[in-house]
Amino acid sequence: MTIVTKMVMVLVFMAASTGVKWVGAQVHHVVGGDRGWDPSFDVASWSSGRIFRVGDKICFPYSAAQESIVEVKSKDEYESCDVGNPIRMYTVGLDGIELDGEGIRYFMSSKPESCKKGLKLHVELMPLQSPEFPQETLSESESESDNSDWSIAAAPTTPSPSVQLYGNFLLSSFGLLLCTCMAI
Repeated sequence: MTIVTKMVMVLVFMAASTGVKWVGAQVHHVVGGDRGWDPSFDVASWSSGRIFRVGDKICFPYSAAQESIVEVKSKDEYESCDVGNPIRMYTVGLDGIELDGEGIRYFMSSKPESCKKGLKLHVELMPLQSPEFPQETLSESESESDNSDWSIAAAPTTPSPSVQLYGNFLLSSFGLLLCTCMAI
């Protein structure tokens, strides 16, 4: 077995054993924050201004003894709180749902009376976007009233500690691999 083969095998083993994900960061949204999915909570205010992207995860903390969540297919079912034909039911009490695929998803209380009081959430999934270069768009009225040559620049971003740790892990792993191969 050549050194290159050994190096590749060690790298594959290290990546598999550490559970390395080779994708961009995802956001974990906890619906309702500390209060969770609760009939007295204003879900619409919580979701207002939030951006949900493909690959994010949304968590619904609630009491499984008192509540469950359904996902419905259409806007009509969502608006009328029709729980008769759900595409999915969540009954665990701390359901983590992977948000995959662009489009709109509709979640609501399995109890029509709670849903009608506002215990429902629609999530518009945006495509993945590089966090280093957020795209800002101006509304039509802003772009018409702005006749100057000025434009809004995105603020510089600082890598998160997890990105720095990941980079340090890769560097130390490569150094360890190199030392191991030199000793063989």
